[in-house]
Amino acid sequence: MAQFGFLAPEWPDIHEAAARAEALVLSDPRGAAFYARRALERTMAWLYKADRRLKLPYQDNLAALIHEPSFRTVAGEAIFYKARFLKDAGNKGVHGDKPFTESEARMAVQELFHVAFWLARSYARGAKPADGLAFDPAKLPRPMAQIARLTMDQLRKREEELRAKDEKLAEILGDRAHLDAELQRLREEVAAARAANAARPDTHDYGEAATRDHFIDLLLREAGWNPDGPNVAEYEVIGMPYGTGQGFVDYVLWGDDGKPLALVEAKATRHSALKGQQQAKLYADCLEKMHGQRPVIFCSNGYEHWIWDDTRYPPRHVQGFYKKAELALLVQRRSTRRRLADAEPNGKIIERHYQFRAIRRISETFEDHAQRKALVVMATGAGKTRTVIALADLLMRCNWAKRILFLADRVALVNQAVGAFKAHLPEAAPVNLVTDKAAEGRVFVSTYPTMMALIEQQDGAQRRFGVGHFDLVIVDEAHRSIYRKYGAIFDWFDSLLVGLTATPKDEIDHNTYGLFDLETGVPTDAYPLDEAVRDGYLVPMKAVSVPLKFQRQGIRYDDLSEEEKEDWDAVEWAGEDSAPERVEAEAVNKWLFNADTVDKVLEHLMTKGQHVEGGDRLGKTIVFAKNHAHAEFIQERFDANYPHLKGSFARVIDYQVDYAQSLIDSFSNAAKAPHIAISVDMLDTGIDVPEVVNLVFFKLVRSKTKFWQMIGRGTRLCKDLLGPGQDKAFFYVFDFCQNLEFFSQNPPTVEGTASDSLSARLFKMRLDLVGKLDARRKGGLARDGEGELRGEVAEVLHGEVEAMNVNNFLVRPKRRLVEVYAKPEAWAELDEGARLELASNVAGLPSEREPEKLEAKQFDLLMLALQLCVLRDGAGFAAMKLRVTEIAAALEEQSTIPAIRDQMLLIEEVQTDGWWQDITAGMLENARKRLRGLVHLIEKRKRMLVYTNFQDEIGDATEVDFDAFTPPDAFEKFRAKARHFLRQHEDHVAIHKLRTNRQLTSTDLEALEQILRDSGIATDADIERAKADASGLGLFVRALIGMDRAAAKEAFAGFMASRSLTANQIELVDMIVDHLTERGVLDAGRLYESPYTFLSPLGVEGVFRSTDVDEVCAILEEVRGRAAA
Repeated sequence: MAQFGFLAPEWPDIHEAAARAEALVLSDPRGAAFYARRALERTMAWLYKADRRLKLPYQDNLAALIHEPSFRTVAGEAIFYKARFLKDAGNKGVHGDKPFTESEARMAVQELFHVAFWLARSYARGAKPADGLAFDPAKLPRPMAQIARLTMDQLRKREEELRAKDEKLAEILGDRAHLDAELQRLREEVAAARAANAARPDTHDYGEAATRDHFIDLLLREAGWNPDGPNVAEYEVIGMPYGTGQGFVDYVLWGDDGKPLALVEAKATRHSALKGQQQAKLYADCLEKMHGQRPVIFCSNGYEHWIWDDTRYPPRHVQGFYKKAELALLVQRRSTRRRLADAEPNGKIIERHYQFRAIRRISETFEDHAQRKALVVMATGAGKTRTVIALADLLMRCNWAKRILFLADRVALVNQAVGAFKAHLPEAAPVNLVTDKAAEGRVFVSTYPTMMALIEQQDGAQRRFGVGHFDLVIVDEAHRSIYRKYGAIFDWFDSLLVGLTATPKDEIDHNTYGLFDLETGVPTDAYPLDEAVRDGYLVPMKAVSVPLKFQRQGIRYDDLSEEEKEDWDAVEWAGEDSAPERVEAEAVNKWLFNADTVDKVLEHLMTKGQHVEGGDRLGKTIVFAKNHAHAEFIQERFDANYPHLKGSFARVIDYQVDYAQSLIDSFSNAAKAPHIAISVDMLDTGIDVPEVVNLVFFKLVRSKTKFWQMIGRGTRLCKDLLGPGQDKAFFYVFDFCQNLEFFSQNPPTVEGTASDSLSARLFKMRLDLVGKLDARRKGGLARDGEGELRGEVAEVLHGEVEAMNVNNFLVRPKRRLVEVYAKPEAWAELDEGARLELASNVAGLPSEREPEKLEAKQFDLLMLALQLCVLRDGAGFAAMKLRVTEIAAALEEQSTIPAIRDQMLLIEEVQTDGWWQDITAGMLENARKRLRGLVHLIEKRKRMLVYTNFQDEIGDATEVDFDAFTPPDAFEKFRAKARHFLRQHEDHVAIHKLRTNRQLTSTDLEALEQILRDSGIATDADIERAKADASGLGLFVRALIGMDRAAAKEAFAGFMASRSLTANQIELVDMIVDHLTERGVLDAGRLYESPYTFLSPLGVEGVFRSTDVDEVCAILEEVRGRAAA
């Protein structure tokens, strides 16, 4: 008989499929994979019928049956993974477009043998196979003649035919209480046989080491490699420094030229993957000597994987292997990558000094410090996107990057970024992955959710977006709470990472700095808002606070007129037996909308706001509304007050509006309506409309980050906005909710963080409950039933972990931990360290359990919090008890529903004080289990919106000063105008001398004064103040226009050439050159302050010897003197 003969007596259908798979390995590998999977399908069907421990999942397809937690518990880890491997191999054989090899078929049938052996060893009622029985590939039957292979269409047709004949498990097992007698008898026999078989130890070798190799093989195939290709596995090398000098590399990945691109050193799963680091290095040495090319090194133990290009970086963690083209490029770059320091950013993309500086800082981080992450803080409107476009261009020109990913958190920002790349770097062929997921290019732009979904997609065995697909990932608006939610993207791609944020550097969360491996408060580069306004690259705001009585004090019935009181009494106050005495300020614009309040705001805007087109039309305006209903009411009142504008002047733009993007596009066009955008969250951040000159805060904001992002909607420059030569000079902020007063005091605020998902919170709370119950048991304080409760809670947690798919890219990095806690015995004892490990690494990972209703999970959370409160004697009990009794009362109102009626006794008891007297965690658990499935039946009650038209009171508008954002005085405006004028006339003799560090003469200074006066830029008073403030007009002008970088370098060329400098000394000189390039002069005293103290607390004295410090100061004085005349 064939090697599967032991199946024939009790499982003839499984034997038939297994035997056919075995027979086809050498003649038809795809057919073998098909029948191997078919044998697994019949095995699973039999198991779910015969073993009463198995619970039928919500679907009875093969994937669901395998991943059902009860199967994993019954079968064990080894069989679970083999079953999953067989399913995937069968799918590839039947549906994959890539060739399916004889080796893959042999592996599938070998794994099937282990599954079949386990089945017979565990369940056979008759003869069992001997434990020493092993699969022998040499016994695979060789075809006697050429056999026609089944085509994929034939396999798919055969698959449909067989499935049509298969019984439906859901129908057979649907009513477990009334299983037919034959099936009942089978279950009883199987249970008896299983118990007898389990009494004898199972010593069969299930090949778990091979299973580890299968996972490495799987990852290799994901990257397009064939682990069974020639010279790939167990490749012999010579030249090892011990023994015979011979060694065998686990895997070698070859290039098309026959040279090694990479090697993989595989270690046992019980060891760290890096245990093989030195051995892998020695193998790399041998391969380099043998083939003239040093391979990239991968180390893996099946769970964790590391990449080590030891020509450039230390080892770093990765989640898979590079594809051939990606490895070839990695190796090629060793010789073709150009130095970033020797290349200049494209001056057609960026123009401003701080943009060049940011790119230089990022380049130094990547090139000189061998760091792979950078964080840039740049004020909103200062050109972050253009800066990273220029960075992308530089990296591509220098062969540092082939493909780049730009991530944003909203579709509108993706569209905006794609437009910017097309305008400034069209040769990069930017791809919008939100709308065109199949397109190819060099720059890809995506939202986070879109990218998460694309990472999971596979073309057959291979992933399109593998770990090495992108060389640079750019994170837009890195201040947003994205890392907890989407941080897996940055872990997946083994790329350089650049984060962009407008959040002031002192307000950035320390965890964000940690993500970029930076010291808290020290980003890679920063260009803050106040500096951008001072330099004239952003416009200042005029902040105006306008008091509204109802917004600040609410509405009191006694303050209304007699006519208004009648209207008040006529209002339908939802949920109130009678009209209330007052409505608090928090309710205004939340559920009560007062027409006169909105009318007064709109009147103030239309009369006091900044106008364009000679004052005939209100300039572009954003109104920040509280909610969608509020936004709609504002638009309704605007249309009622200004009907001649025909309903298009002011429009709601938020996530609930259809075709919002088209409205944004129209709003972004200076000539098109709408000119007032009424927004709820959608336009708070990221949208770039330079024409915006009015912002209206009609909602309360308490997040400092969000407030400054909203302010940033108005800061951008806009030429000729008010007419030819009349540029945008400022923008208005009209605040009706006291936000300006709050933030002008620079209060300490607690920024919102990305909270845990509901599933993660439930997981962590259950862990806490297990810990508390364990502590009570050990302390002798446990009450009756708490041991059972602990077991049930641990079983729920175990089931969630057991249903996690380790092939999911979110789960894969935690696979080792998931596999440990997928075993039920791991939950028997959980010390504090284990609970912390689970809470930190496993809570919140996706689980493939049947989805539950949101209301049930929210009720679970409430009851778990109550259980912990009871066990800890903690605070908050009364409020949670009230919430539970309210839920019970709401259920009682639905007593006509049979499911609720069945639990009515408990529902009524829960509402009594007696039930809560001496309440225990066990009682709460009983109530939770009985009521959780009912809470979704409670009728949803929405607060009825109330519309009124009471006379509101508007007070006098007052300007609010911001220290960090003060509008420039007359001299500051002169500085800004002078800087702009001088940079446009750099070919003037005197200005050219200042830029190139040539000596200025008195004649030159007179010429400078003359052109400033003749241009109308400066008055005599401006020039005199400039001379006084800067110790001379030449130094004033030099400070405005800076020095040419080449000239600044030339000033220090002799100093650097005459001595051998350390890395820190070179960096300090580079920092001085940067400052001179931007500011033109540098006082020597600044060398003892930040940023020079980053290199040493002593500043320049801690980096150079005193004689060298004297020479540096002398050079700076000479540079200064050449501008003084």
